Parts: sequence; structure tokens; C-alpha cells
Amino acid sequence: MLAGMTEQAQRTRQRRRGEELEAALLEAAWAELVEVGFARLTMESVAARAKTGVAVLYRRWPRKDDLVLGAIQHYGATHPVAIPDTGSLRGDMIAMLSGLSNVRVSFAAVVSAAFSGLLASSGLTPAQVREKLIADRPLWSGEIYRRAAERGEIDLDRVPPIVLSMPFDLMRHDMLMTFKPIPEERVLEIVDDLFMPLIAAAS
Repeated sequence: MLAGMTEQAQRTRQRRRGEELEAALLEAAWAELVEVGFARLTMESVAARAKTGVAVLYRRWPRKDDLVLGAIQHYGATHPVAIPDTGSLRGDMIAMLSGLSNVRVSFAAVVSAAFSGLLASSGLTPAQVREKLIADRPLWSGEIYRRAAERGEIDLDRVPPIVLSMPFDLMRHDMLMTFKPIPEERVLEIVDDLFMPLIAAAS
């Protein structure tokens, strides 16, 4: 029985190559991060979960923090938030922030729990970690703002970038403070009381 299981594991390792193998390793690392947290996660435990050798991990990620950053990036890229198209900037922003809150709150909780250990291990600042996590990833808001500009609702040359990022920064802050979905009234407050008046002032 044991010999048969070993042969099956070896065949599984042989079948997985390139991007498929890397995705399996990152998914195993994310599952391990969710289950045991950053401090107890080890390269060996991830390798065991992925049913591969630990050397396979070290060839791709020399350090545990490199692997964890990669796992967080992979999870975010493979679990995108739907980009709404309601026909108006206000409608899109309300739908987007509501969807972001519902889909991303558990993700925010896991990342927040791992953050202090990740910072200590990597020696990076919070800003540097954030930059690594969003590098080369298109912003979800970009499509919403592009369509709004085509409709004439927003002038992207005149609106300060901080105004465009503000609704998402506030949502991220609220999720990290509560680890709960953001109430609808808070979403409306961000959009109607803060965001839309600033857009109008810049138009």
C-alpha cells in the first residue's frame, strides 16, 4: 500500500510542470497561511501539502516571505472582483465597493494576520509590501473610470489621483479595522458624501 502511494505521488510530481506546478505550490502556500498563519508556516509544511519536495519550493522562492508574498499575489489574481457596468459612475462605484467588501473581507483578514510576521521576516516596509502585492496588476477601478470618462462623467486629466483611490483606501481601512463586510450605509456615505462631490468639484 505504502509503495503504491509513493509511486502515485511520484507520478503526480512528474505530471506537473511550469505554470501548473507553480500555481499548485502557491495555492498550497495560501491554504497553509489560512490554516496555520505566517509564523507556523514552513517551506516543509507547504511542500507536504503540495505533495512535492521542499527543494522544488526553494528553487522558486529562496525565502519563506517570498513564497508568502507570491501566494497572496496569486490568490488576489485568481479571485478577482467583478467589475460592474451599471451605466453610471455612481452606480458602478456603489456596486464595486459593495462587491469588494463581500469578496475581499476574508482575504483582508488573512493578509492582516500575516502582515507583522511578513514585515519582520522580509525587512520591507508596509509600503514596499503593498507595492510588491499590486505590482503589474491592473487596478479594478481603471475600467470604471475609463468608461465614466467616455460618458463624460469624469475628466481624468483634472481629477487628482488621490481622489480616485480614496474610496478604495477607505474601504480597505474599514475592512482591516473590523474584518467584516462594510455596511451599505457606509458604502453610500463614501460614494455620495465624499467621492461624488470631489469628482464634481474637479470637473
